[in-house]
Amino acid sequence: MYIVKYNNKEYQFEENITLKDLAKKFGVEAYVAKVNNRLRELNFYLNFNCTVEFLDLTSFDAIRVYETSLRYLIIMALERLYPDIVVEFNQCVSRSISCNVMGIEEKVDTKFLVALEEEMRKIVAADYPIIRKTIPKAEAIEIYKKKGYLDKNEVLKYREEEEVNIYVCDNYINYLFGYMVPSTGFLSKFQLRLYHPGFLVQFPRAEKGGKIPIFEDSPSFGRMLREARSWAKMCEADRIPLLNTHATEASVIDLVNICETKHNNMLAELGEIIKKDIENIRLICIAGPSSSGKTTFSNRLRIELMSKGIKPFKISMDDYYLDRDKAPLDEYGEPDLEHVDALDTDLFNDNLLALIQGEEVQLPIFDFKLGKRVSGPKTRISQDTPIIIEGIHALNEEVTKLIPKHQKFKIYISPLSQIKIDNHNPIPATEIRLLRRIVRDSKYRQTHPAATFAMWPSVRRGEFKWIYPYQEQADYIFNSELTYELAVMKKYALPVLAAIGRNDEYFISANRLVKFLKYIKDIDDRYVPCNSLLREFIGNSCFYDV
Repeated sequence: MYIVKYNNKEYQFEENITLKDLAKKFGVEAYVAKVNNRLRELNFYLNFNCTVEFLDLTSFDAIRVYETSLRYLIIMALERLYPDIVVEFNQCVSRSISCNVMGIEEKVDTKFLVALEEEMRKIVAADYPIIRKTIPKAEAIEIYKKKGYLDKNEVLKYREEEEVNIYVCDNYINYLFGYMVPSTGFLSKFQLRLYHPGFLVQFPRAEKGGKIPIFEDSPSFGRMLREARSWAKMCEADRIPLLNTHATEASVIDLVNICETKHNNMLAELGEIIKKDIENIRLICIAGPSSSGKTTFSNRLRIELMSKGIKPFKISMDDYYLDRDKAPLDEYGEPDLEHVDALDTDLFNDNLLALIQGEEVQLPIFDFKLGKRVSGPKTRISQDTPIIIEGIHALNEEVTKLIPKHQKFKIYISPLSQIKIDNHNPIPATEIRLLRRIVRDSKYRQTHPAATFAMWPSVRRGEFKWIYPYQEQADYIFNSELTYELAVMKKYALPVLAAIGRNDEYFISANRLVKFLKYIKDIDDRYVPCNSLLREFIGNSCFYDV
């Protein structure tokens, strides 16, 4: 006999029971579960004392499982329709994934998409079990060879373990580097949309309460993603095995330098754009999600403008936080520092306007140890000095409402990478930002990775609420990805992630990152310039004293 604690009640069981059956018994909608704080698939058997928490599509963990399983379903359906098809997934706009297909004569049009959706719905209605199996690596290589998944075999060359996992569903076999739902019947929620040259797959989102968001095209963002994909292919580093060829050959120096040159060129372009309209621009606003490299970017932009005879003045928006006891509270009763109302926007606007008008202003400094603002230096700037501000709310008009729109130049920054493990498994840019944050938090803030994982959902909710809605208002989007960075980041990230044990609540989250990092060959960080944006996270930046 064993006891399962669920929803603060205890239940006794004599025989083994799967999480799927337990959820059915309790009448709970679930796609994955936590057992003693450890994420488990619903096919997992219980036969021991434990506490269970079922996760529905309002959970980021459940959405990740759903999206992984949905990609599996799409490939399965496409190969039933077109046995010789080659499927490739990438990141795309409007919180969706894009799918490109090759190896067939059929055009990706309305007829194509209708046929695909019909096949997917048939598979969903059949509710085929999705079973995980562990097999020898040599056997997996033979399976992938027969299926034409040569890109997967390229990845397996870098796998040290002699066994691999696969998922089997009605004789279809694949592995997508993540947990799966127990059967195809769980995957009824999706929408397909033509998006040249392929199509988009929309799926439920946690930040939307488990619903599929309304499609909102983002032309500027979409253009940058397409450019990122072309760049990765041009560098011959759009998949991990291709990136590894640079790490093991003399081309490593070329790869690092062309990636850094791309940043240099974008900064030079940005500097010229600002210079042409400098008579009107009084405020340069820089915003982007966590760990995009905003701080280093703003310093490099300042230097770029100085090289053109423009001497900007930089203000930190963090210094305008309200005292901690006055900050708004989130749904858990904790101070919500992501909320725009956590800033003293009235004081910020008054200070900006006064500076622009040539007045002397006493700027505040936020003392993070005290949790309150203290008086800072008195400052006056000339009327031709643009002010640089950077922060998550910098593109929000409410935060700078006293400054006319035509006097602002808005920049959105984010690492928009298009690197994949293999054709079926894109690495989300969010994962790259999370790795940056984990490494930086550990190195400079002595923060355990579990604490970073714990706060990440709150950070993500803040991004969807306060950053992404304003990205299309930007006058310029700066792609802060460095195609080589995962190969440098690996040696910093793996030891930090190893601090999370197998029984830790965040082990699966850490292991998700380890799963693709372990396939990457190291690039020595001595090749990384001191002014590189990557130095903000790994150290030895020429802009900081750390």
